[in-house]
Amino acid sequence: MRESLFETLVGAVVVAVAAAFAWFAIMRGGDASAGPDQYDLIARFNNVSGIERGSDVRIAGVKAGVVKAISGDPKRFEAVLTMSLDKKWQLPDDTDARISTDGLLGGAYVSLEPGGSMDNIPQDGSGEIQYTRGSVDLLTLFASFASGNDGSASTNGTSPAPAGADDSAPPEDYQ
Repeated sequence: MRESLFETLVGAVVVAVAAAFAWFAIMRGGDASAGPDQYDLIARFNNVSGIERGSDVRIAGVKAGVVKAISGDPKRFEAVLTMSLDKKWQLPDDTDARISTDGLLGGAYVSLEPGGSMDNIPQDGSGEIQYTRGSVDLLTLFASFASGNDGSASTNGTSPAPAGADDSAPPEDYQ
């Protein structure tokens, strides 16, 4: 009898802790609008692999905001990121956004690189970053290096000359 009472109490504590975590996750994960010291900014990418809600948005390596939402644009076939940034960041309208990673196995984040324009992106929630670069698929990148396809093949279908070959001589089949 005493063991079943102890097991019941331990079970109740586990359920209470799980309920507290669930409540915290629900409260933090809502789609609330940007706070008073933040504004929303949109950027369109061709590939946002590795980015999810809550991913960092960084400027010069410093956290400036978070990714608020990710959606797809079926007309333009692009991923649309909605980011929430601190209002202290006045971004020029030629700012560049790209998907970066923390090292080879690190998590992905959005890196903003401000341009040199004198005009700023509006902070009223209607701003959009025009210049974006999506994430790089590392498997495809490694496969291209492994196959030796470095993009230097000529356009007529022949392979490039081996190293040390005389470039001034015409090809053997040239007549």
